[in-house]
Amino acid sequence: MSARRYCVLWVPDWPIAAAIQEGLADPLAPIAVHNNRGLLAVSAQARAGGVRTGMRRRKARQICPELVLLAADPVRDARAFDVVLRAANEAIAAPAVLRPGLVMAQAPSRTPEEELAQAVTNEVARGSGVEGFVGIASGFLTAILAARAQAIVPENASARFLAPYPVTAVRQALLTKSSQQELDGVFDAFAVLGVRTLADVVALPKGHLVSRFGKVGETIHLLASGADVRARPAEERGGDIHVGRELDPPAERADTAAFVVRAIAEDLADLLSGRSCGRLLVTVRTEDGGELNRVWMIEGALAAAEITDRVRWQIDGWLSGRSGGKPTAPLRFIELEAQEVDGAAARTEQLWGRTRSAETAERAVLRLSGMYGVQVARPVVQGGRDPRSRVRVVPWNDDPAPQRRLDAPWPGGVPEPFPPTVFEEPRPVRLLDTVGNAVTVGASGSLSAAPSRIEADGASWDIEAWSGPWLVSERWWSQPHRAAWLQIVRADAPALLIAVRGGAAVVEGVYD
Repeated sequence: MSARRYCVLWVPDWPIAAAIQEGLADPLAPIAVHNNRGLLAVSAQARAGGVRTGMRRRKARQICPELVLLAADPVRDARAFDVVLRAANEAIAAPAVLRPGLVMAQAPSRTPEEELAQAVTNEVARGSGVEGFVGIASGFLTAILAARAQAIVPENASARFLAPYPVTAVRQALLTKSSQQELDGVFDAFAVLGVRTLADVVALPKGHLVSRFGKVGETIHLLASGADVRARPAEERGGDIHVGRELDPPAERADTAAFVVRAIAEDLADLLSGRSCGRLLVTVRTEDGGELNRVWMIEGALAAAEITDRVRWQIDGWLSGRSGGKPTAPLRFIELEAQEVDGAAARTEQLWGRTRSAETAERAVLRLSGMYGVQVARPVVQGGRDPRSRVRVVPWNDDPAPQRRLDAPWPGGVPEPFPPTVFEEPRPVRLLDTVGNAVTVGASGSLSAAPSRIEADGASWDIEAWSGPWLVSERWWSQPHRAAWLQIVRADAPALLIAVRGGAAVVEGVYD
């Protein structure tokens, strides 16, 4: 079966364009959007000044002092993109969002493709004021890369067009976090094997890839060959799955509707039971009969958290008036429809990525937070000089990426091992020498006397051994943080990690 012809619209540096659309920056200024790990998107003016994606913020500011730095905001990106999507809908029928900044539709067979590409470009520029690149090609990955190259790839030329691209270009065709994480292990193996380009992938026997990497190996081979992995025969697909719920009372704000969105997203994830779907149709209706439909392209299994994000983005864009007019009545009904559902009922475990139990736990957390409106958090290990700064607590749905690199040297830090238990709030204690005087730490890091006893909560213990102090001094330029750390071994009790700040001693953790 031949691959479908797709028309893809790509807006370069969309996070930058979205911020400009929202009035957060001057279009003529050098702009960069960042997350905790580095720069995600850089404007043309910033690139001209030497700034590149992936840079750390401090280095970028050194290179370009006038750089405008904006924090990444997926809600802003999706909300602003509704203007572009509405403009594209004037030239192509039933456009589906792959991600904010990238839209795909099936190319109509009766319209000359050069005219179609020009019409989409003109409508987007006229209706939204942004410049979009259009590509038309056979096959999912080919069409996406064609848009980035502003190319129309002839039929039966997909493999030749894809051949020089690096294997990492496959990531452009994967739209969910789980599938992208699964690719990381494959890319590592390809680097060891010397597989560098998509042509190298095609040269490998497909059966060998499947036996080594399973379903993901087959998908990579099909994409690299220019095949359309999204076109499954009807007999291999299950029926569409619908989940809907009334909002009682009706909602006038996106955050109010979010609780219902979480619940129905969880219900849809449960009904899919590990199966994948090709498209997600989101329908929102108001009390006065207004309706908004949006189609999201999906390339596989979609977690409940990702369903929730897409619906929340859509509702936020509609309520802001960017989807063709602000609704005139509160939201009454939300429906999700999983389309092109994979008919296989059994779940195949991933070679890399999250396990089945981890996904089950995530669904349970989302269900509880939706039912009771509580915020569930989890710890994330990151770089730092002491146990407290080494752990960051983040909401369950947030990106668990560390804010600080674990592999950085962190000179002057407290040596490991760290205590298994670190208190949420440090607990005050008294360190005493042999005559009962408080032990203090001087500016040079030396102790006023050897610690002999420790007192806390009306109890006291003899100190059998101790080590330190280790002076930790950081953030002198903004919020100075200076402390001396000691490890204390008590008689007949667990060892403690003590911090002395300003002459006061506190217990930071217990080696239990």
